[in-house]
Amino acid sequence: MQRSASRVLITHAGSLPRSTALEDADEQRGVHRAAYDDILRRAVRETVQQQAEVGVDVVNDGELGKSGWTTYVTERLTGFEARPIEPGQSLLMAGQDRAQFADFYDEATRLGQLWYRPDSRRRTPAAPVQWVCNAPVQYVGLAALTRDIENLKAALAEVTASSTEIAEAFMPVAAPASVEPGRPNEYYPSEETYVYAIAEAMRTEYETIVEAGFVLQIDDAWITALWDRMLPSVDLDQYTRYCSLRIEALNHALRAIPEDRVRYHICWGSWHGPHSTDIPMRDAVSLMLRVNAGAYVFEAANVRHEHEYHIWDDVRLPDGKILIPGVVSHATNVLEHPELVAERIVRFAQRVGRENVLAGTDCGLGGRVHPQLVWAKLAAASEGARLASEQLWGRNAA
Repeated sequence: MQRSASRVLITHAGSLPRSTALEDADEQRGVHRAAYDDILRRAVRETVQQQAEVGVDVVNDGELGKSGWTTYVTERLTGFEARPIEPGQSLLMAGQDRAQFADFYDEATRLGQLWYRPDSRRRTPAAPVQWVCNAPVQYVGLAALTRDIENLKAALAEVTASSTEIAEAFMPVAAPASVEPGRPNEYYPSEETYVYAIAEAMRTEYETIVEAGFVLQIDDAWITALWDRMLPSVDLDQYTRYCSLRIEALNHALRAIPEDRVRYHICWGSWHGPHSTDIPMRDAVSLMLRVNAGAYVFEAANVRHEHEYHIWDDVRLPDGKILIPGVVSHATNVLEHPELVAERIVRFAQRVGRENVLAGTDCGLGGRVHPQLVWAKLAAASEGARLASEQLWGRNAA
């Protein structure tokens, strides 16, 4: 895994904007598969090129081949049956934050303001369903995964041929603890066997990505976001026990992969709400560091969590590990000033060492803010990293 050896490297958390053409093709891919594959291939190439142009060093495919950061596994895992549920029963419609600010959430939900909508056209929403585990969980997504790997490899080859420098590439995938929520178990004899079955199935995806030469990013937003959903029914000890089982299962699935080929990403959910009941980073950091990963990607730029860089005054980053704090946020349309970005980077570098910090984003930017702002935010991160590098390495940082 690349480190910030002579300057601060820039990366991001995963998702990037999907074009209207790709959205339309995705809706019709069951009928026009070849057309969808061609549009997806070109979209990945353009996305990689755009990342290089705004100065991103560690790139990915924008997760363009997925239906969603965890919903994509529905097509890649067997053992689940779709059953209808009422819209209000979804985990996305629950939580103590929603209860405390019910008037705000009612209005924001009615106006569609909790999530960024990529265009104004009316799309027919899928009927709400719950995927119930009623058979052995097995991985059957190798064809789709291979397609995504080949698209990213082809895009990287083309960008490299244009003399644009890219340090490395990564591919994000879902953690077992983030696959499980909303998918109740009716097949396995215990919670533990169910969680480990998911982990073992997802292991195929993890190992295949690393074997293809990419850094593996494990996305695990639910491991932290579920705290709000569980309140007020749990305390910190109960929550820690819940998370510990799932982290042990993840580490089991990662057992054949070197730590320095793994990034672990947590966040508190990317909906545009108060986040008043997010679990503090101080209470989550020990769980995060238990994951066998070489780098940790987390929110550090939005107003609910920016102050938490102070925990690294007391928490020791294990030797050889890397922090990838968010230095621009999905939570606001306001464009971060590069000098503020530089300040955020330097705060972490002063506490854990300049070579142990990459500049990241709070969460995947695609589908969270307008596409034009996505690329402006990444450009601001790049310029901020340049300013921070001058402070940390001197004027000749390169």
